[in-house]
Amino acid sequence: MACGESKESADLIVLNANMYTLIEGLPKAEAFAVRDGRFIGVGSSEDIQRDYRSEKVLDVNGKTVIPGLIDAHCHFYGLGLNQLKVDLVGTESFEEILERLDAFYKENPGNYLLGRGWDQNDWEVKEFPTNEELDKRYPDIPVVLERVDGHAYLVNQKALDLAGINAETNPDDGEVVRINGEETGVLVDGPMFLIDKILPAPDRATKIRALQQAEEICFDYGLTTVNDAGLDRDIIELIDSLQQAGDLKMRVYAMVSNSEENLDHFLEKGIIKTDRLNVRSVKVYGDGALGSRGAALRAPYSDKKGHYGAMITTAEELEVLASRLANSDYQMNTHAIGDSANIAVLRAYKKALEGKEDRRWKVEHAQIISAPDFDYFETGIIPSVQPTHATSDMYWAGDRLGADRMPGAYAFKELLDRAGIVALGTDFPVERVNPFHTFYASVARKDLKGYPDSGFQMKDALSREETLKGMTIWAAYSNFEEGEKGSIEAGKWADFVILNGDIMTISEEEIPTMSAEKVYLAGEQVK
Repeated sequence: MACGESKESADLIVLNANMYTLIEGLPKAEAFAVRDGRFIGVGSSEDIQRDYRSEKVLDVNGKTVIPGLIDAHCHFYGLGLNQLKVDLVGTESFEEILERLDAFYKENPGNYLLGRGWDQNDWEVKEFPTNEELDKRYPDIPVVLERVDGHAYLVNQKALDLAGINAETNPDDGEVVRINGEETGVLVDGPMFLIDKILPAPDRATKIRALQQAEEICFDYGLTTVNDAGLDRDIIELIDSLQQAGDLKMRVYAMVSNSEENLDHFLEKGIIKTDRLNVRSVKVYGDGALGSRGAALRAPYSDKKGHYGAMITTAEELEVLASRLANSDYQMNTHAIGDSANIAVLRAYKKALEGKEDRRWKVEHAQIISAPDFDYFETGIIPSVQPTHATSDMYWAGDRLGADRMPGAYAFKELLDRAGIVALGTDFPVERVNPFHTFYASVARKDLKGYPDSGFQMKDALSREETLKGMTIWAAYSNFEEGEKGSIEAGKWADFVILNGDIMTISEEEIPTMSAEKVYLAGEQVK
């Protein structure tokens, strides 16, 4: 009896695991104990059984256990809203888009029609579509179809008219695509915001449903923290209220969307930190996306003469904003795809951060870097990259960039070598939510069909250890959260995933089909 009483009580004990703790490298452990939502002991099954007692003991019989996965760059709220739109991902022609629209609208008639996920690069004719057929089928309601990367719309004439987009609309921060002087309905970057203004905002019930649907999807894949790359004040406050009421459990690292209203509020308020919400960063758009030729390049696109893409936030504006944020406690996280955008962001960071320590500012995507510019990442700037972008874009990226620029594109290993860490994400719903696809793209540099056989630019593949760190402890570090998550370690939140296989040893081909069998957040099973 005395021996039993000497044991510490725990709420949960997990035994006989093949566990990757991520403590100081990649040591293995077999067991842990949890109390009040945190790990209180990690070690061998024998040690844990000797030191702890619990009414709830889970013997996992050798299954692999890893820390809860973190998606370092995604659009969590956007994923939820997407469930209310026509899913256009994977369409292989514009005709297939029309079929999906018609089927959806027949079941869900309304005053507008929204879709997301088309990519002309997946079609036989790899050109932007036009709105001619949309105008014939839907002349009386606005139709807005978002490209897969979120950086272009195809809209019908009704939407153009309501937004006031006409021959006089010639923005510097994007493009109204025209053929023979006539609007095609394709809008790249800047003018998309004119369309956004005419769309009805979702009501509170719809917003809540979107967040909860996104949570269900993410938990199913083993994600326990999501970095939402761009949220307005109302959604951040809604997330906080739902979390406080117990109606939303997902941990959210919320990047504040760069608007004057948001900045004035949050910079004055300072960092907001709870057990499940962390608000301490601002999301900025440097340029657009490569797929829609909105990425800002130093030399013209190889497949579009005289076209350089466009900055959404100019170099001068980046410097002003960086200076303002450097004088606050907030992190600056800037979307930069093209080499011109990346150097503008890196220069602004260097100037603003001079003399400042441990700010952990991020370049989101860091997709195309000129060779000399990799040096900037040796100064504490963190690359936040998405491995599946490389394997999605590899079919056409060379056409956009030409051979000379490709060595600096999707160069994840080079970025890791310079920065010391990389934070890994998906950018969902631009890509699929599945983190095992991220893992596979990172180590194999292949798409889900196993193409190419030898991998895409394998010099920049990451090892399995580096990849797992990028999805756990390094992602946590990039959020200033390495003291509370990212490893299975006493004192940290008991966020962990039980996998259906050993992700560190199974064959490469098996990685994409892996799944999260059970998912725990703060010691509570959420899947």
